[in-house]
Amino acid sequence: MSLAKPDPNRKAKLEAFDRLLTIMDELRENCPWDKKQTMESLRHLTIEETYELGEAILEQDMEEIKKELGDLMLHMAFYCRIGSETNDFDMADVLNQVCDKLIRRHPHVYGDVDASDEKAVKENWEKIKLKEKAGTTVLAGVPKSLPAMVKAMRIQEKAKGVGFDWDEKEQVWEKVQEELHEFKTASDQEASTDEFGDLLFSLINYSRFIDINAEEALERTNSKFIRRFTLMEKMVKDAGKELTKMSLQEMDVYWNKAKTQD
Repeated sequence: MSLAKPDPNRKAKLEAFDRLLTIMDELRENCPWDKKQTMESLRHLTIEETYELGEAILEQDMEEIKKELGDLMLHMAFYCRIGSETNDFDMADVLNQVCDKLIRRHPHVYGDVDASDEKAVKENWEKIKLKEKAGTTVLAGVPKSLPAMVKAMRIQEKAKGVGFDWDEKEQVWEKVQEELHEFKTASDQEASTDEFGDLLFSLINYSRFIDINAEEALERTNSKFIRRFTLMEKMVKDAGKELTKMSLQEMDVYWNKAKTQD
């Protein structure tokens, strides 16, 4: 194993991290709001910050990414401070635990296991996780609270980690076509709902085989629609009209204009 290259900024990074921990301690002891917080009260704020970071990444806004990463670092420090107050864990415990896990799950770097590509690394990772969590199921590590699309992606990745996967993308596309037919021929609303879920699951599965992140792809489309719809609204307003008083055909004219200007 080759040693990591010296980081000329390591001292500054450690000083900044120490500064964050010091400020967190001071806020927890002196600020009425910070003193009142619990892990439960911070939870929804952390989720919100995570989504804001995700949005900044999709927009490739480096300044915003830096800001949101700082907010999340603050949350991590907050949880560790609360954990230290109950003697459950502190920042050192958290960091040492993740360091130990990284070393344990990268035997191709810190041991004598061969892993020549990303696929082998992922497979080794899942196998090691299963050994660590003996007695649990393969899918036990998928959080129940994940958004449905992200959960489907994680389920499929974990199943793949133990070899339960298609061999070729053509097989997956055939499954998509099969699910589409079953959805189109569903007999009632309940069956349609089930088949639509199967169709979405198979499409997400196919996206893995063509190296497309389904969540990112859908979010790009969401952002594109919002951008174009907002532009269409402006065009309609500038023309002295109101969307609610226009026909779909009239709106479609402005929609097409918005698409060309996007």
